[in-house]
Amino acid sequence: MLRLTELRLPLDHPPEALKEAIRARLDIAPDALEHFTVFRRGHDARRRSAIILVYTVDCVVKEEAAVLARYRAAHPKDPHVTIAPDMRWTPPVADGVALAGQPGYLRPVVIGAGPCGFMAALTLAQMGLRPIVLERGKVVRERTVDTFALWRKGVLTPESNVQFGEGGAGTFSDGKLYSQVRDPRFLGRRVLEEFVKAGAPEEILYLAHPHIGTFRLVSMVEHIRAEIEAAGGEYRFGTRVDGLVLEEGTQRVKGVRTAEGEVIATDHVVMAVGHSARDTFAMLQQAGVQMQAKPFSIGVRIEHPQSVIDTAQFGPSAGNPLLGAAEYRLVHHASNGRGVYSFCMCPGGTVVAATSEEGQVVTNGMSQYSRAERNANSGMVVDLRPGEDYPDDPLAGMAFQRHWERKAFEAGGRSYKAPAQRVGDFLAGRPSTTLGSVVPSYKPGVTPADLSTCLPDFAVAALREALPLFDRKLKGFAMEDAVMTGVETRTSSPLRIPRGADGQSLSTPGLYPAGEGAGYAGGILSAGIDGIRIAEAVALDLAGKTVDGLGL
Repeated sequence: MLRLTELRLPLDHPPEALKEAIRARLDIAPDALEHFTVFRRGHDARRRSAIILVYTVDCVVKEEAAVLARYRAAHPKDPHVTIAPDMRWTPPVADGVALAGQPGYLRPVVIGAGPCGFMAALTLAQMGLRPIVLERGKVVRERTVDTFALWRKGVLTPESNVQFGEGGAGTFSDGKLYSQVRDPRFLGRRVLEEFVKAGAPEEILYLAHPHIGTFRLVSMVEHIRAEIEAAGGEYRFGTRVDGLVLEEGTQRVKGVRTAEGEVIATDHVVMAVGHSARDTFAMLQQAGVQMQAKPFSIGVRIEHPQSVIDTAQFGPSAGNPLLGAAEYRLVHHASNGRGVYSFCMCPGGTVVAATSEEGQVVTNGMSQYSRAERNANSGMVVDLRPGEDYPDDPLAGMAFQRHWERKAFEAGGRSYKAPAQRVGDFLAGRPSTTLGSVVPSYKPGVTPADLSTCLPDFAVAALREALPLFDRKLKGFAMEDAVMTGVETRTSSPLRIPRGADGQSLSTPGLYPAGEGAGYAGGILSAGIDGIRIAEAVALDLAGKTVDGLGL
């Protein structure tokens, strides 16, 4: 099979044009092309008046070797026709069922049922290793009820919310399924294929920027749970891990202790908690697990009418169904040395309450599959530096987050309403007393306020400098009535748990730090990829084999 990249066609091209482009690229007769599949489709919107669709396709042709040789002879420096790589996943342990049937076998434990956790558990289960998944929150349907209680009534359930429960924080997000992580083994493709098997739309396999949306994510994680259980895995919800059982002298993991006092014996613990499991990180530090502070960011959510973003990005092609709701990615290096950037941009979505602790306000963004809501929203955040903005201690970043989340809670009226400000008022340095034409989507509601009281001074200065410059790139971005809602603090984990080439904690053998909370992922897809890698490392250790080429 051949892979052809950079096949460029007009946005309104007829269906046969792609097939003709493949034949023209390879200089083959019409009957020489047996079939093809679209591997990826993106677009080039640099010229808004002439937007181009960009395809990568895999195709089967007659006399493939001869066709490829002829092409390479005619185009020796052209990298756009190659042999399509083999993207099939091969389990590193083929005898997992036999291994799990041995006397004294201790099942691996996966802590956390977010994208990293459920992909780790699924991978272990598919190899016959019968993992136990411990999740502090509830099953996704019950969790959804608790999450809506905060959004609609201002009632927070600390163990069941946007951050905690089946599916992790990714369930209540835009469901973005793209990543910039290095993936030479095409594990991201395997994640997407498992998602499609669980009910995600097949288009996620080829769109350059695929997404699912919250409602589809809910049913998808249920299907994945059912597959894990059918393969011998076990879920325990409402089970918070409050301690590690360690071998004296070696610090090797021998089990975990739950909040109810139960000890589960195991030699392999996949620590796949999210970035908001603050009490878990404190427990790990007390247990002597090596951790280090890691940079993250702080800022706000900014909302514009989606139509403004569509027109700014696509011009006369705004509204074309092949393009969908427009996205953006913005970066500015401020004069005070801070980086300002858009984060987790949600086209046609809503700003949501994402706190997991009482007396704090945290924002995040979410979209449904249709991306059809009135507003576009994005995090607009400023980078932070351990040792400069807060002490260079693993838990200091969490204390920093809590400080500003409490400030936002107070500015919002101490009722889980969020403080909000018009962009015009923010740039002018005056509090907002009313809002304008852009209706904020945050539930349980907003309070007009002065966001400078909820952010560090350097972040306020950097944002005020960046917004007018972003307006030059996207017309209307600094519009007077655009709404900023605070605060965005959970952009990534504020710490990292160092691990070795075998995937295990450098200080605590048998502990496998994984995913976003441990500092090794930054979204659904990268977390799922890391979950597969760590599951493979666990399987190889159980089989007495060395880890080689897993990219850990």
